[in-house]
Amino acid sequence: MAEPCCSSSQYGSEELDRLANRLSGTPDPRKRYEYVLWLAKKLPAMPADLQTEDRKVQGCVSQVFIHAALQGNHVHWQGESDALITKGLLALLIKGMSDLTPDQVLAVDPAFIAATGLQASLTPSRANGFLNILRAMQAQAQALKNADEAMDS
Repeated sequence: MAEPCCSSSQYGSEELDRLANRLSGTPDPRKRYEYVLWLAKKLPAMPADLQTEDRKVQGCVSQVFIHAALQGNHVHWQGESDALITKGLLALLIKGMSDLTPDQVLAVDPAFIAATGLQASLTPSRANGFLNILRAMQAQAQALKNADEAMDS
């Protein structure tokens, strides 16, 4: 069965496109913020034994952990943060990049972050952290891809 192509997607996944449109289409910055907080509360807890130094996102003021695992050929994410806003940003990325292949994760356009309109409501360090979370997720997807290719050869 062929993998769906992400060429019809602006940012790398249809879900990221929907999230960006939803957030950018919300004129009230407070409502965007509330949505991010709501996502944070919906994110399932990440087991403490997965919150290790190698899964910690570098360059974030908050403690942020992300874990990627392949299920079939799609990436499954778990994450945690000690700050509610950062946890919401993490949840947003997890929601937007769930069930993508490693290649699709690697193709996600960081312009998605600006397209959400959230940066106007975020401190510079949180906006930078948002990008660092995305980069950490892409690095983990690359590692999964490399490991999968090594097993195939």
